[in-house]
Amino acid sequence: QAQLVESGGGSVQAGGSLRLSCRASGYTANCMGWFRQAPGKQREGVAIIQSVGATWYFPPVKDRFTVSQNNAKNIVDLQMNSLDAADTAMYYCAAGRRQDACADLTRAVAGGTAGPVGPDDPYWGQGTLVTVSS
Repeated sequence: QAQLVESGGGSVQAGGSLRLSCRASGYTANCMGWFRQAPGKQREGVAIIQSVGATWYFPPVKDRFTVSQNNAKNIVDLQMNSLDAADTAMYYCAAGRRQDACADLTRAVAGGTAGPVGPDDPYWGQGTLVTVSS
């Protein structure tokens, strides 16, 4: 069974930083990324990295967030700097295997849209909560 284990969420003051991490197991991912959903809002793409190293960002976070992967390409991190209260959301890790799934996830990140639903590709984590206080 595929699993995406997320960590790093928590509470931080505006202007602070957090680093989220997602580890994929039981699933061969060719892309991994981050989405978020704030209360009362739809899920939106944040950042994604393909196994070849190419990255995409939702424009509102591009100058503040950095997505990266480990050498084994089964962990994706999201370094979030200069956090604002508007960044408060549940952050979800997503992993894609097939080319089409990764293309859909990438388009969702670029456009800030919700992204595709599997059922098994892409695969979604349970989320980690980020709360930014102003």
